[in-house]
This record gives sequence, structure tokens and C-alpha cells, in this order.
Amino acid sequence: MDVVFALLWLLAAFLKGILCQGVYAPPAVRIIHSGHACNVEDERYSERVYTIREGETLELVCLVSGHPRPQIRWTKTAGSASDRFQDSSVFNETLRISRIQRHQGGRYYCKAENGLGSPAIKSIRVDVYYLDDPVVTVHQSVGEAKEQFYYERTVFLRCAANSNPPVRYSWRRGREFLSQGSDKGVEIYEPFFTQGETKILKLKNLRPQDYANYTCTASVRNVCGIPDKSVLFQLSNRTASPTIKLLVEDPIVANPGQTVTLVCITSGGEPTPVLTWVRNAEGLPKKSVLNGGTLTIPAISTEEAGVYSCLASNNVGNPAKKSTNIIVRALRKGRFWITPDPYHNDDNIQIGREVKISCQVEATPAEELMFSWLKNGRPLRSSERMVITQTDPDVALGTTNLDIIDLKFTDFGTYTCVASLRNGGIPEISIDVNISSTTVPPSLTVPRGKSPLVTQEGDTVELQCLVSGKPKPIILWSHADKEAPMPDGSMQTESYDGILRIVNVSREMTGTYRCQTSQYNGFNVKPREAIMELIVQYPPAVEPVYTEIRQGLGRAFSLSCRVLRAHPSRVLKYEWKLGTRLLTVGQFDTRDETEYHVKALNREGYGAYTCDITNEAGAGRCTFLVTGKAFGPEFYYDTYSALWQNKPSVYGFKLQWTQMNPNAVDRIMAYRLGIKQTGQQRWWEQEITMEGTIQKGELLTYNLTELVKPEAYQVRLTPITRFGEGDSAERIIRYSAPVNPHWSKFHCNFEEEAICMFTQDKTEEFDWTRHSAATRDTKYTPNTGPSSDRSGSKQGYYMYIETSRPRQEGDKARLLTPLFNVAPKNPYGNVATNPTYCFSFYYHMYGKHIGSLNVYLRQKSQTGQDSSVWTLSGNQGDRWRQARINIHPTSSFQMVLEGIRGPGIEGDIAIDDVTIEEGECRDPPPNSNLRSLAPPTAEHIWQLCLTLLLVLAGHRR
Repeated sequence: MDVVFALLWLLAAFLKGILCQGVYAPPAVRIIHSGHACNVEDERYSERVYTIREGETLELVCLVSGHPRPQIRWTKTAGSASDRFQDSSVFNETLRISRIQRHQGGRYYCKAENGLGSPAIKSIRVDVYYLDDPVVTVHQSVGEAKEQFYYERTVFLRCAANSNPPVRYSWRRGREFLSQGSDKGVEIYEPFFTQGETKILKLKNLRPQDYANYTCTASVRNVCGIPDKSVLFQLSNRTASPTIKLLVEDPIVANPGQTVTLVCITSGGEPTPVLTWVRNAEGLPKKSVLNGGTLTIPAISTEEAGVYSCLASNNVGNPAKKSTNIIVRALRKGRFWITPDPYHNDDNIQIGREVKISCQVEATPAEELMFSWLKNGRPLRSSERMVITQTDPDVALGTTNLDIIDLKFTDFGTYTCVASLRNGGIPEISIDVNISSTTVPPSLTVPRGKSPLVTQEGDTVELQCLVSGKPKPIILWSHADKEAPMPDGSMQTESYDGILRIVNVSREMTGTYRCQTSQYNGFNVKPREAIMELIVQYPPAVEPVYTEIRQGLGRAFSLSCRVLRAHPSRVLKYEWKLGTRLLTVGQFDTRDETEYHVKALNREGYGAYTCDITNEAGAGRCTFLVTGKAFGPEFYYDTYSALWQNKPSVYGFKLQWTQMNPNAVDRIMAYRLGIKQTGQQRWWEQEITMEGTIQKGELLTYNLTELVKPEAYQVRLTPITRFGEGDSAERIIRYSAPVNPHWSKFHCNFEEEAICMFTQDKTEEFDWTRHSAATRDTKYTPNTGPSSDRSGSKQGYYMYIETSRPRQEGDKARLLTPLFNVAPKNPYGNVATNPTYCFSFYYHMYGKHIGSLNVYLRQKSQTGQDSSVWTLSGNQGDRWRQARINIHPTSSFQMVLEGIRGPGIEGDIAIDDVTIEEGECRDPPPNSNLRSLAPPTAEHIWQLCLTLLLVLAGHRR
């Protein structure tokens, strides 16, 4: 017995905890659609599919509930890969994509979160339907060398079209429809590997009648209103694949700036081939001009060189292709190196020994490269002691060598290597190399005091290696302690003066650097190198960098500033200030944080507190803004019956909100309310006085009256404390005509053409029809349907489902009532106990093929499926009957009447005199076929708990 009482106590505590939350609620979402949908269906496993035609407008709305107002984010996952809308997610309730394209199909997610519980996520799959123009290609089963290309040969006509859903093909020869088996000389089949995307027409051993016009029609069965598309191909004894000729040389060698023209002509093919030009795997140069088969490239540059191909296609056989290579003359990267006598272990140049001077240039085309040598400006020819050689350009880059045998004093001087192209058009490249007694190998040293080099973050620093020797080589800089790119992004940085300059140095650049000689423009000897260290100091990085603290007067609080990293890590001191007033200073010991305590906050204690933590490189600062400003209000968007009207030209609005963290600062004494019409500049303001202390989650209400219809208004709400004004919040109020203003009973007999604002569910197969017996054709569907409306009048109207063809068994039609608001039962606007309403209507279900009539309750705050509350199937006789159902909605709701077609045409179902009124149904009619699925009310649950408690207490006595 004690266990039972303990469980009841836990239940009461749990319910009390829920009530203490006030109106705060985790988010709930539901996706609705508008725009140009072809169809929306719920598949198995609760997958919603939204079908839309390519080029139409996709519009999805994420209906959200919860308090505070949840933040909404739309994201997308495609069918095979994930992308986030290519640029970014959409933070808005409505996702709108104009002129949607096929690649934009996929699954779209709406995520709502407000910091309470888990985020709410709903998704819908968008299927984009399209049909491209079909293309017919023709192929032959034997070699294509015969003069009569298609005479007595087997020919394949292949028809293909990109589509979604899969396309269906049909063939016609002239006006004759072709099908499998209709002609022994014709076979029609789909290749297995194409999965229905291709249709092939096989003409076996061509006959004279096979030379005709063939039409391939691609169809997606008119889904989304997509029309069929056709293509015509004329097959004759002249039909042939394309052949082409290039009226240019191969290769074409041109100078930079020259205009190059490529001419391609067709030499055969029926139908007439279409010519196109392509360049390698890239596009044509932007400045190129294409005129039929002629491609002109004005002022060609070296970047525009490459292989250009002419393609000819007429959908017969394989496309024809011919290519030519355009070469643009160029000379680049001239460099040299000196190699001492390789037979002696000495890097110096000495009299009586051999020395080699090498000169290298990149040339295009390589076979046109020519070298010549000068000594002191005079031509130099190859001899026994001065040997000039040149490498094969097909083996290596163009290089020439000058070998000086048995070096003499008279050989000292300036040697010049001159590179040029045989056919001219390009400036020469000259490289001077000095050979003298002062020509010595290089050496590298680091200047005194330059390693380690200490600098501070953000400075400009120069790392220097002193280079001696003649000629001075290029110096290569790189990281010595790690494989990482240099500041310019390359793995090695060239320097001609031995200095590496780094602008705006950062802490990541701390490390060891290597400088070494390059082989080029110097001696071809073992590289010389030197190492130096760079140390980058930076001030302390601290947290928090900035934070805002809201406190009421007389309260105690603490501020803490923490060091994350610093170099040098030895921190000198910390300093706390309020504005410019010094509060305290101190030295750091082994700790990495400092705190400042305020025992009782007074008015002078409000302001910006700063903590500066300093080392040799500078200071890091924590900033704390201590303020008594109240947090902003949180508008409540789920108010029941928020808008009302009791005058023709004005309306009222129930403005509701909660206060964010009301106990963080002093008591809120009032709110300043500002209101203005949208688009206007002038604000009207007034104060709303607040009595007592506002509790967290407490719903506050203020009625706005005399708002002019149909204007929208911008509302601003600002809390006021002893400190002054707090944070403001704004929202927009829009007028919408209420569906049921002050309703206690709703009744509709469908006599008006507007049908009382009922709507059709366009996602189902067909609609309900408004009709009267006086205009009904009884000969078409005898033995079914009513002969009058519910009152007995043949001129009276009712709604019914027409089950004649083309309707099929299982087709559904759904009729939705207007949206009804649930009247609030307490001052805060939320429903304390579920109210009861009576939903009643008359139905007529007569005929041997009657299907089913279902009734569902759809609530705005519930994102799942509609709740079934009533169902009836089968023939009920030729008379009107009444159904009455008690419903218990907790939020705005609609009733859904669903008619399902039976197995035949004698299955018309009709409804009339639909009524919704407050309170329980009186004397509901008995019906053995009726099944009520309405959930029990919260009131019944409490009565059960109370009864159980009393029974247990009685047993305890």
C-alpha cells in the first residue's frame, strides 16, 4: 500500500512540475505545401512525397508551435549526395524555390528548436517531374565502308529521352503504329542495361518499305500535365554517317598575338551534320569566334595553345572527329650553372683544370631552339679547347654546355649564352656568366644575433642569410623542422639577396628555417645551407573576451578571467578596472585565472569591468558588462482566438507574452508598449503597469483595440525596472478574417455556392461535388444516391461523391471544414481541460457498391496523422441518417470527411446539414456499425486518479 501511495505522490509531483513550466513548451512542426504541386501523397513508413513539374514554383511552409518562438531552419539532402542548398540553409518558415530544376529534387528537412527538449524535425521528399525532347540515333550492324550504306543491311533506330518518371516510347512508320509482332521485319525492345530509358527499333535486312519517316513519341502519361514529345527521323538510301575534312596543317605553329583560323568542312553525311569545335577537355577561348565550321582565335597567347578538335554529328553512326595541335612559340626560364673540374675533389676554379658552363632555356617548339655563345661580346665557335654541345630537346629541356679544357688566364672573361627560335618572332634570351680569378663557390652564414630571432605577432620580420661567392646563387628558404608551406604558399621560396621577409607574422610561424643555395645561377656543387630559429611572441589569449551579466541591486556576484595560452607563458600581472577606476592588481602564481568578487551591487557598480592580463608581448583583456537591464519579453504566438472583431471597420488583438528570466534583475514595474501601422513612421506609446512579481513562464496579456481593418501593425514591448529600460522585442500583427467569430454553433446545408468555406483536399484522386436531385441524371447511375436533400426538397443541395468512371475502387475524396478556434477557459488563454464539441451530419449511403465514409479530426498543434473519430461502410438503405460524434480538440481544428469509392458505379455517398456546436451530443443515435475513436479527456483521467486515491484511502482505514 505504501508503494501505491508513493507512486501517486510521484505522479502529483510530475504534474506539478509540468504546471510550473507555465506556457513554455518544446517545439512541434508540421510541413504544409502550396504552389504548383501535382500531387502530395503519404507513402509507407510515413514518407511524404511532393511531386512538382520542373519550372514551377515550390513552396513549403513549416508550421511551428512552442514557446519561446522556435527558430526554423530548412536544409536539404539529395537522393545520392548531401548538399545544403549549395549556398546556405534557409532560416525562414517558408521555403520558396521559383522555377525549380531537376537537380533541386530531394528530401527537405524543417528543423525547429527553442532550447527546450530536443529539436523538432519533419521532412518531405520533393520529386521533380520533367521530360526532355527525345533523340533518335541510327546504327548499322555491319561495316560502314559500303557505298550503299543501308541497302539490305540491318539498322537500329535508338530513341532516348531524359525523364522523371520513367518514359514510355511508341514508334510510328509514316502513319502506321508499330508494335512487337505487327511486322516480321521489325523488332522493338528495350536494352536491359538502360532500365527503360531507351527504346530500340530494329529493322532486319532493310526492305524498300523500310525507307520512310519514323516518329518516336516519348510519354510520361501526362503526369503533372507534361505533354508527350516526339521526334521525326527520315531514313533513306542516302542516310550516312558524317565525314569531315580539316583545311589546316597539323601542327599549326604561331607567334603570340597572331590570328589563327581553323576551317572544318563536311565531306559527307545525311542528314546534314552539325559541326562543333572543342579544345582539349576545356572550353574554347572566350575571345574566339565560331562561324559554322570556321573557328577564329584573334591575338593568340601561349595559354590558348593546345589540341583543337572538330566534331561532326548527325545522329547516324558515330560522330566524326579530326584534330589539330596549335603551338604558340615561347622562350621561358633562362638559367645557368658552373661546374668545376669533376675529376678533382675541389669546388674552386683553377688554372690548368677543366670548367663547364651550362645554360638552360624552356622553348616551344623545342625543335626550333638554337643556342650561340659569345665571349666578351664576340662570337665563340666550338674548338678543341672550347667545346660547345647541345642536348637533344626530345630527351631533356634545351640545354647547351661550354666546356673549357685546360683553363688559361686568357680564358677569363664574360661568356654570354644566347637562346633564340629558328623561325624568329620571339625576342632572344641572353645570359651572362663571368669567369675570373674572383669566381668562387658560395658560402652561407647567419649574421651574429639573428638566430634565434625574437619578434612579436603582427610585426614584419626579416630572416637573413649572408651569401658570399661569385656569382651569387639563388637562395631557397624552407621549413627545417616540419613539412609545411612557406608564407607565400609554396614549399620553397626563392630569394636573390638571401633575405626572407614575412609581413604580419603569426604565432604559427614559430620554428626553424633553412636557407640553402640553389644549383641555378651559381656553382653546380653540393648545396650550402644554414639554419636559423624564429620565435614569435604573442600576448595572452583569455576567456571570456566579452560577456554580459545582468544583476539586480544588492546582489553578490563574481567575475573570472582565465588565460588560455601565451608566449612567453610567464604572465607578469593582472589588473581589474571598472571603467577607468582601478579595482585591484596582482601577480599570477601557478593558477591560470583570476577572480573579482562583488558582495552587494550598488548603482555605481554598474558598467564595464575589464581584466588585463599582461606578458612581455602585450595584454589580453576580458570584458564584463554588468547591467541591470531586463531581458526582452517573449511573444506568445499560439494564443487561442487572438483576433476578434465587434465593429465593422476595426478589430482587436489579444497580445500575450512571457518575460525572459524575470528574476535575473530587479522587479519589472511596467512595460512600454509601442505600436504603429506597418509602413508608417510614427509610433504611439503607452505604459502598462505591472503589479507584483512576474514568474518565469507566466503568460501576460494585454488587449489591443481599435485596430483599423485590414491594416497590419508593428508592436514593440520594452520592460522597465529601477535600472531603466530593458531589451525590446517586436512582432507584426496581421489582420485575417476570423472563420468563426464568437461561434457557439456552426451549421451548413450547402445551399450557397461558397459551401460555407469548406475546401477540397487536392492531394486526393477526386473531389466532392455540390449537387441537387433536380438536376441529377438518374439514367447514368441508377439505384444509388439520394432523390432529394435531407429536408426532402428536390431543389435543395447536398455534397456527394460521383463514383462513375473514370473513378476506380479505393479512390478517395476529402472535404475539409473551415478552421475552428477552441475557446480559452482561463485568463491566460490556454485550455485547462479539453472542451467538448458535438459534430453531427446527415449521410446517405445507398447502392450495392457503397464504399466507406470516414470522419477525421485534424488539429493545428499536432503534426502527426489525422485522428479517426467515425467510420461506416456498406449499403445503409435509401434514406438519410444522422451521425453524432463527441470530439475533444485541444487547439484549432478542422473536421475531414473522406469518401472512398467502392467496387462499382452504384456507390454514390452524400452528406448534408453539417453542424458543430459546443457541449456534448444529446441523444446520439444507436448504430452497431459506428466506431468512435475519440481519445479520453483529461477530465476523465483526473476523475479516475481521484477515485483510485479515495479507494486506496478507504482500504488503508
